[in-house]
Amino acid sequence: MIQQFYTYLNILALFLFVDVLIFLRIRILSIWKSNILFAKLVWWSLSLLSYLSIFLNLFFKWNSFEAACLVFFPITLLFAKIIFLFFIGIDAMWRASTVFKNLLVKPKPLSHQDGNILSLTRSDFIIKSGLVLASVPIAALTRGFALNLYDYQIKHINLILPNLPKSFEGMTIAQISDIHAGSLYNRDKVKSGIDLLMGENPDIIFFTGDLINDFASEMDHYLDIFNTLNAPLGTFSILGNHDYGDYHFNRHHFFEKSRLTKEQNFAELKSIHRQLGWQLLLNESKELILNNDKITIIGVENWGLHNPKNYGDIDLAMSKVDKSSSVNFMLSHDPSHWRAEIISKYPNIDVTFSGHTHGGQFGYTNPKYQWSPVKYAYQEWAGLYREKHQALYVNVGFGYLDYPSRLGMLPEVTIFHLKSKD
Repeated sequence: MIQQFYTYLNILALFLFVDVLIFLRIRILSIWKSNILFAKLVWWSLSLLSYLSIFLNLFFKWNSFEAACLVFFPITLLFAKIIFLFFIGIDAMWRASTVFKNLLVKPKPLSHQDGNILSLTRSDFIIKSGLVLASVPIAALTRGFALNLYDYQIKHINLILPNLPKSFEGMTIAQISDIHAGSLYNRDKVKSGIDLLMGENPDIIFFTGDLINDFASEMDHYLDIFNTLNAPLGTFSILGNHDYGDYHFNRHHFFEKSRLTKEQNFAELKSIHRQLGWQLLLNESKELILNNDKITIIGVENWGLHNPKNYGDIDLAMSKVDKSSSVNFMLSHDPSHWRAEIISKYPNIDVTFSGHTHGGQFGYTNPKYQWSPVKYAYQEWAGLYREKHQALYVNVGFGYLDYPSRLGMLPEVTIFHLKSKD
């Protein structure tokens, strides 16, 4: 509880600092001065509502939709305010440069009144432009919240594998990742996403980690939906960083009565994979044999280049992989694992399937170019990558985490078509 309160005070200090800086500038706008009481009431009511939303989210337990709203409102306003602060900075620099210029160069004679009007007009123009542009992210992010969180996209990828056995030619693999059941709040939309996947009739399904945010019980309302996620040759799953309960498992709310331990939660999570009929791979491998042809699926526990705690053991996972296996598929949640260990240590791993990044949940993508802020944290963060004969695919996720909006990086179901040649 003390840690939560300390966190809240830090967040509150940031929000107050931003709000005071903006308030000191906008209160001299002519439109503000013409409606002082109303303007103050609106401004500080919205600000206080932001502080209250953060408090309620940190200290009380809510259903997924309510929690999403309590996160969305203050953070979206903060994004807009930060953009507006940028224009306040431009205005301050322009004013400072004007003063400095007047000290160096004798200005043309203008009446005192005309000079003030000119100065205020330019300054107000900068500030009003900032207000207009600050409203853009509010509109865009609101659309991302209202329309994009469940706008599932089917992506088709051809995987060219020269060593692919004949029996597996033309087969399809479906991948989903990062379900984050604790964030989901619309059962019908979730079902529609799973129906889209199953409508592709995949031969194999991969789930590449982060079934939950914190607690295994988050899956209670979705078990019947994900129970349909099965394929003729099997559904294979791994664990993501959130599945271990390492993040907020010990965060207690005022009315939290559960005394569930981290170990009990983890055991329940693994049990859910079994209930769903998924083959959970914990640093191990499984062979798929069809007409005497064989491919191998390897699943490693969560391993990330910058993780404080890693559970993955690639050597253990690969220890029973038959050297005669024609094609080896690796499931590893964090894509940083691919470049850090997989490429260098195991060149016989043909394709690695990952998730974790969510594509940053914000970005831009087209067939030739993609960008997201997450690229500055991960070298490989969305889509297909190749290094010589090895490949990595990073799925941008089925669900979302923390901030409830997606822009440009819509939730994804990936269908891979296995081919021996292009």
